[in-house]
Amino acid sequence: MIRTQTYGDFSTQVHARHQGRRVPSEVSLEVTHRCPLDCQHCYNNLPISDPEARKSELSLQEYTLLFDELVEAGCLWLLFTGGEVFARKDFLEIYTLAKKKGFLITLFTNGTMITPRIADHLAEYRPFSIEITLYGATRETYENLTRVPGSFDRCMTGIRLLLERHLPLKLKTVPTTVNVHEVYEMKRFAEQDLGVEFKFDPLVNPRTDCSQSPLRVRLTPEQAVALEFRDPARMSEYLRLLDHERSLAQIPLPPKRYTCGGGHNGCAIDPTGRMTICVLSHKDGFNYRHATFREGWEGKLQNIRAIPSTRETICTHCQIRSLCSMCPANGELENGDAEAPVDFLCQVAHLRAYSIGIPVPAHGDCSCCPGGPHHTQLAQSAERLHKSAVEFQKSAPVPRSSSLLPVLESRGGCSAGGCSSCGSQLR
Repeated sequence: MIRTQTYGDFSTQVHARHQGRRVPSEVSLEVTHRCPLDCQHCYNNLPISDPEARKSELSLQEYTLLFDELVEAGCLWLLFTGGEVFARKDFLEIYTLAKKKGFLITLFTNGTMITPRIADHLAEYRPFSIEITLYGATRETYENLTRVPGSFDRCMTGIRLLLERHLPLKLKTVPTTVNVHEVYEMKRFAEQDLGVEFKFDPLVNPRTDCSQSPLRVRLTPEQAVALEFRDPARMSEYLRLLDHERSLAQIPLPPKRYTCGGGHNGCAIDPTGRMTICVLSHKDGFNYRHATFREGWEGKLQNIRAIPSTRETICTHCQIRSLCSMCPANGELENGDAEAPVDFLCQVAHLRAYSIGIPVPAHGDCSCCPGGPHHTQLAQSAERLHKSAVEFQKSAPVPRSSSLLPVLESRGGCSAGGCSSCGSQLR
């Protein structure tokens, strides 16, 4: 077993070295966009055998240099994601190099490529966390979404191999029109059958190559909120967050385009070495291969963070932002404009508020507020959802939920890896 520094020791050394400087505490590394699955909702997958994608990926040697630079910059946390991380034949070598540097590591995987050899290696070099995405509770639904026969059984095998070695596993899903009817069966399977944490969020993004194809399987606002509100504890958490938001004395967003954690407490690096403030924001960035991590972090990424907003929008003075997943990257993907509110997210946020009886103060020419074209429909949806929630709570026990609102539980809010529960990471 390789000995590494403890988190406390490492953290103390980092803060001693970097007082007064902005530290990239967490960095998301998309080691590949290649994947053995062809999920209908995925925002960046490429065929696993894509020769051009493989050729363009950072090499093992480049990752060796990058990890040294990340240590020097003060990074503590690494997220390895894809694509599918195990699509790279050298991923375990990359991973082990990072472990020996002392990083706290989370792995995002679909689990279909995990073998006994991989599971044994992870047991020897334990990650902080492993998160596997489920695409259905049954073989039929799972493979309808992944479009790959046999993928369900391979995922179940991967889960079993990790649990047999007592590795820190979590499960999650992205509800879509294909699997929405099995979300709570997936939750039951995870929490009751396996004894592991489960989370979900119904946000599906367009692809980063500008294709809108994933939106074909995105839930309607009413479907999304109905799914969430089957969990009474989740509703209570929304109320708590709204109370906290109102206590901030209606503080508007700062006059900056990017107000999330991306580029502030972390960043993302794609398979080709392109640094961006998060895995979804690709409008602007920095090529790590052309210089150093520090030049990108302290130069280009901080310049992006400093870009001022060009106008006020309905988001600027909105007092239900804690119910909304809107961020500049969502605006870029859906509207081609970081400052343009995403209509779907606005409808979901307002429907959440209306369904739990929270008035929404006026915040501009909003299509979801009274007088707007969506308001009547949302009010009718809220009434149906409220009645359904009351009936469901009468007939079902309060479900246990160890992760009520993962969108809002991420360290530092939405950060380099995107919201841990949004489509950017739950796919």
